[in-house]
Amino acid sequence: MIRIGIIGYGGRIVMGALQRIAPDAKITAIADPNEEAAKKRLEGRLKTSSVYALRKDEDEALLRTVADEVRSVKFYKDADELLKQAEIDAVMIGTRCSLHAKMAVKVAERKLPLFLEKPVATTIDDVKALHKAFKKSGSGDKVVVSFPLRVTRHVQLAKQMIDAGVIGTLEHVQAVNNVTYGGDAYFMNWYRDWDETRGLWLQKATHDLDYVNYLYGIQPVRCAGMMSQRVLGPAGKRSVGFTMPMDVRCKDCKKQEECPESPFNNYYVRGKGEDVAVGEEKYCMFGDKIKNQDNGSCIVEYETGAHAVYTQNFFVRRDAGARGAVLVGYKGTIKFDWKTNEFTVVYHHTPRVEKINLEARGGHGGGDTELVKSFFNVIRDGAPSCSPLSAGVLSAFLCMKVDESCRKGQFVNVDTAELDK
Repeated sequence: MIRIGIIGYGGRIVMGALQRIAPDAKITAIADPNEEAAKKRLEGRLKTSSVYALRKDEDEALLRTVADEVRSVKFYKDADELLKQAEIDAVMIGTRCSLHAKMAVKVAERKLPLFLEKPVATTIDDVKALHKAFKKSGSGDKVVVSFPLRVTRHVQLAKQMIDAGVIGTLEHVQAVNNVTYGGDAYFMNWYRDWDETRGLWLQKATHDLDYVNYLYGIQPVRCAGMMSQRVLGPAGKRSVGFTMPMDVRCKDCKKQEECPESPFNNYYVRGKGEDVAVGEEKYCMFGDKIKNQDNGSCIVEYETGAHAVYTQNFFVRRDAGARGAVLVGYKGTIKFDWKTNEFTVVYHHTPRVEKINLEARGGHGGGDTELVKSFFNVIRDGAPSCSPLSAGVLSAFLCMKVDESCRKGQFVNVDTAELDK
């Protein structure tokens, strides 16, 4: 049995995916300040997990099995107690974002395999502490950071071609993320809490800048960023003609017919019947104190002089969504998009174009499954992580520098030596 300890049993814990790969993996210890809520969440996941999928017709037996498994889990008052007392083989951290780094630093002392959600840190002090802790422990390759895009078939195929010289040296990246669900996801729930998330460079761009770093395989040295809020949040006065106090939920709003984002219009105009209930729990995305950008762009220069351009947008809708990149070398260009699963190679000096359809199953273009497989291999075989702590630290640090550039209105150096100061 693989014994898993959970620090913060949050909504992103990927235990179900791990058990599909390693059925003998089992949660044996949980540290969560709300033990009752954690138990209910655990019960719900066990009832729907693939481990018990074949037994859904045996309700009583299933419930007894779930109850027994929940009772077998030892709950601890905090992470320190769990790490000191629990007999575990690996750790998953599912706390809120501002605690990712602090909890991971504690795990570094035990040198246990760790699955760590992104962003790995939300402040410069925390990212420095994280870097130093794992540098000291030497266990950064035992950490699997939740960066699924780098291990999708799209990026892996692109990496193979770049390393083989198919398009020549990678010189220019044009990456885009037009998020069709951006208003719902980042302006209507806990992501709008700036003190917790520190904005959408860290919460969203950290994925994309990571895979760009991975494809280049060299260090970023400086960046420039620009972001704005022209549509969502308080900018609603320009786009829909109003803003709302932060505590107003869609279900209580008096502008159901006027607001294009209301449950009413989602159903009757946009035909999204499943979204009618959204107003039961979500807040108005035009809240008057929301700080999140609704669009942003950055330029990142790498040590060779090559550079990348990345842009993200959170108010596109429907078929305007896109997430992918154009990778340009002297010999050729690679284009891919996770939304369409298309992958194209254009050869510059011969009349040849290759078009490949990459079937991707699972979350984040199949990347979630690959991350869990890597975590299992780290635990079982001591294999190096496919998404190590160093990648998480570099991406978080770069996102913070992009944010700094936005606020200063100037280029900012990205000097990783700063992490050791």
